[in-house]
Amino acid sequence: QVQLVESGGGFVHAGGSLILSCAASGTIFSINTMCWYRQAPGKQRELVAEINRGGITNYVDSVKGRFNISRDNAKNTVYLQMNSLEPEETADYYCNAEIRLGNVPLNYWGQGTQVTVSS
Repeated sequence: QVQLVESGGGFVHAGGSLILSCAASGTIFSINTMCWYRQAPGKQRELVAEINRGGITNYVDSVKGRFNISRDNAKNTVYLQMNSLEPEETADYYCNAEIRLGNVPLNYWGQGTQVTVSS
């Protein structure tokens, strides 16, 4: 049984910062790419940032220079530092990870954490 548990969401004023965390637990052999997605009300879920096991990152253009994704492989945890948050970034933020339990990697989602940015 594998679980991804997010934390760190909350309420912040525009221009503020939050740090999201997502910890994977269970009988895990290894974790490949870890990602953060977000879904605003009435909109499709979008990829915000991703990081592979080697630390190579990729960001959606709208967050480049403001968000930073990182991971601690020893703790099976991924982080998302979000700076200069904008009201339009109010959304549920989801952690996603490709986790290898045996020979085949499987995709897992966290339950989501809400981020509210007030203007």
